[in-house]
Amino acid sequence: MINILKSIFISVFPVVALYFAIDGIVHLFNHGISYRYIGRILIASTIAIFFIMIFIRSVARTDANLKLHTLPIAIGLLISLIFGGIIDQDLNGSLPSVGLFLGWVLYIKWYSIFEDRKSNEILKIGNQLPKLDLQNSEKNTVNTSKFIGNPSIFLFYRGNWCPLCMAQIKEIASQYKELEKRNVNMVLISPQPHGNTKSLSQKFNLNFHFLVDEGNKVAKKLHILAKNGLPMGFQTLGYDSDTVMPTVIITNKEGKIIFADLTNNYRVRPEPETFLKILDHQKI
Repeated sequence: MINILKSIFISVFPVVALYFAIDGIVHLFNHGISYRYIGRILIASTIAIFFIMIFIRSVARTDANLKLHTLPIAIGLLISLIFGGIIDQDLNGSLPSVGLFLGWVLYIKWYSIFEDRKSNEILKIGNQLPKLDLQNSEKNTVNTSKFIGNPSIFLFYRGNWCPLCMAQIKEIASQYKELEKRNVNMVLISPQPHGNTKSLSQKFNLNFHFLVDEGNKVAKKLHILAKNGLPMGFQTLGYDSDTVMPTVIITNKEGKIIFADLTNNYRVRPEPETFLKILDHQKI
């Protein structure tokens, strides 16, 4: 039930923020200066621009608390409450600003956070990665045992719909030559439809393994399933409601786990340089 609420929240909240930003600008244009509306515009526009830029710019990660965005949002709340309440003498008119601020707090402290993933015993460093059955673009079964013999990076991403996932893959693709020098199997895994994965592999056209976890069978086995993790409405694009928590696993040539990033915040992800350091350290 909680994940369903999150799915609804992330689809509705940015739209609400955009509405209040536009509505506030229109009000100022038609009725002149109003501090409660100025504060509301500052809050709503900061929120709306954040989500728009996530899709427009190639952003693979953010800081956990989004401090650069939270500051103007807090200032907007103060303007709306203090100046709106005292000068405009309309404290009730500041309620949308309070709602937007609380929505931002929910986004940072509730929506962005996964359950405690440190309890995952399967992906402990030193464990042998279980043999996993995945599918390639031709829907043929690929078992992860085929990657034993060389170090491997397994990146589980949510799908082409996730802008942070796409930015993370783009970063890794930029390190292709460094990975190739180290004879690394780069394995990218998503529960998304085969057509989406095929288009992604054609886009990068690298010697990476783009595989599909049909029905999230592997995600369930590794305890990295995000039940109802898809934003509401994205089902119309062909995606399943269940997806995967962003996860990176590195194994050595024997298939043992030497690194596992089980982030508890979907916006906080490791950089490719971290992978290279782990791989180089393993050779020492």
